[in-house]
Amino acid sequence: MIDLRFSEEELERRREHILEFVRDSTDAAGADGAVLGLSGGIDSTLTGYLTVEALGAENVHGLVLPATVSSDENMSDAERVAQDLEIGYDVIEIEPIVDSLLSVYPEAEGDHVATGNARARIRGVLNYLVANHENRLVVGTGNRSEAAVGYFTKYGDGAVDCHPIGNLYKQQVRQLARHVGVAEDLAAKTATAELWADQTDEDELGVAYDTLDAILATHVDGPLSVDATARELEVDAETVEMVRGLYERSEHKRNAPPAPEPLE
Repeated sequence: MIDLRFSEEELERRREHILEFVRDSTDAAGADGAVLGLSGGIDSTLTGYLTVEALGAENVHGLVLPATVSSDENMSDAERVAQDLEIGYDVIEIEPIVDSLLSVYPEAEGDHVATGNARARIRGVLNYLVANHENRLVVGTGNRSEAAVGYFTKYGDGAVDCHPIGNLYKQQVRQLARHVGVAEDLAAKTATAELWADQTDEDELGVAYDTLDAILATHVDGPLSVDATARELEVDAETVEMVRGLYERSEHKRNAPPAPEPLE
């Protein structure tokens, strides 16, 4: 695989650039601070560290939103991050809301994708309930790798006001996290959206993050063809084509919903 890590100088430049972005986004919205969902994963942890550095702990409100499929370890890590950052936070159980949805549409019971996406959208609704009430910005935690292949829930974790780490591949997220002082056990932990039991990101994506990052950098975002990428990275062409397919099929997630072209 190719090494996408930054030099120390590049890391510091990107950190400063993100801090400025968070401040500018908050100021432009006339907001009094930020609301941030904390999952215990590296993306939300790094975003939390950067948002607090940009705005101050007193201006960041954390939400820990566990469901029945959430692991105790991840929820404990989420609270640990909030406590380490010294931000105010609330823990809100979302499963009663999921149960309410299924009670009015029981046909979705047992559909782990539909129910998992509902959990993500419920979290988005709660983020905005708190943000609207407190005149805050909803800060997203999505990274470049997951955005490129559509690995997020439309109107769920994709429903935010800004994505501070949206230009970083997963490999770079972990590197910047270590740079800003995130504990190694959090920086290195296995990624999972926990939308259903025993789910991990890499299992669902069908490719390891380092491989995904490399294919995106050289083929989807870069100039190499499918075959050239496969040779360069020493992976199967089918894997490159699979990633390309994920990118193309998820285009609708990265754009505003379409409307008909204007009539002349």
